[in-house]
Amino acid sequence: MTEVPEIDLAGPAVLADPLTAFSAVREESPVVRLTAPGFGPLWAVTRHAEARAMLSDPRLETGDGSYLPFDVPEHCRPYMRTMSVLNGPEHSRLRRLVAPAFTPRKAAAFGPRMERIAGRLLDELPGHAAEDGAIDLLAHFARPLPIEVICELVGIPATDRPRWREYGAAVAAGHGQGLREAVPAIMEGAAAAVARGIAERGDDLISDLAGILEEDGDGLSEVELVTMVWQLVLAGQTPTNLIANAVHTLLGHPGQLAALRAGPELMPRAVEELMRWCGPQLLTIPRFPAEDVEIGGVPIPKGEPVTAAIAAVNRDPRVFDDPGTFDIRREASGHLGFAHGPHFCVGASLARVQTGAALGALLRRFPDLALAGDASYTPDPGTLRLACLPVRLGPAA
Repeated sequence: MTEVPEIDLAGPAVLADPLTAFSAVREESPVVRLTAPGFGPLWAVTRHAEARAMLSDPRLETGDGSYLPFDVPEHCRPYMRTMSVLNGPEHSRLRRLVAPAFTPRKAAAFGPRMERIAGRLLDELPGHAAEDGAIDLLAHFARPLPIEVICELVGIPATDRPRWREYGAAVAAGHGQGLREAVPAIMEGAAAAVARGIAERGDDLISDLAGILEEDGDGLSEVELVTMVWQLVLAGQTPTNLIANAVHTLLGHPGQLAALRAGPELMPRAVEELMRWCGPQLLTIPRFPAEDVEIGGVPIPKGEPVTAAIAAVNRDPRVFDDPGTFDIRREASGHLGFAHGPHFCVGASLARVQTGAALGALLRRFPDLALAGDASYTPDPGTLRLACLPVRLGPAA
């Protein structure tokens, strides 16, 4: 077998700085082997062209959905077949049905409601200040915002939203008893929301999707609709880490921050550059070859998982000029932060609009926003995420 570099996912260099660790081997080989205690062989594609090709190759499919570290109750198991684990015609059918609800136009129309939610959370921020004036922006803004947006999107009643905030926090944590309890509760809450949305149509996503419930055998089934809602809660946590990473990055690049404050029309490009530069997902969901394949000249045996190392791909100099420079004026195209191919993130437009709305509201409200202490990243080779984000707000505008 061709010799390729190896990266130890549990190694100190990767845990301390996965962006550098993944990028460092990109010029050695377009494909590397990843190793970690308790895991079998795993391959990672480090170059942009090869990653795009792999993610759109029909010979490689996503897994069976066994991605939770525990069993869910029997009555919840029908909701485990999310779009992320479906492939081929089954996946194409479901994506075709739900895609009209997630267009850029729909996301833009929802933008003002996202801005109002962000505004309410910003109103509450001063009340969370410690004695020294520091506030954890991750805990009190970036983390609650996505779940509040999802509740608004799917029509969760106001009385139920405090409980859904707790669910969102448990999902964002990604482990522990809180997650174990939250997943079935989210599924049950999603089922109740779907039943309510079918019976009483409103201005929300469930009402939109309920219009294509199964009638002639080709529409959405109620189980698929519930599955879509609970998957939104899982995938919808991406903006938590993206917003926190974005604020941290902008505060660390004062020239870029000043340019964005002076030119708010740059926000769409800024969001794309932030997704390229500090997007939270460092590795895509693994794909599994249905046959022996070759990627970048490296043979990959049938059945062995392959991922795209987004951390390396999004800084590939073959695609991005001066990729090691953060530049909010960069042409907004090319990054794989939302993956590529059939499993390109269906909620990408919502995530983009939500991130822009959150950053815009925050920067307008607090023109003197500044870091108030160490904002270190959690050791995690798969996700770029902060443990906390202490800031001082300064006077509100």
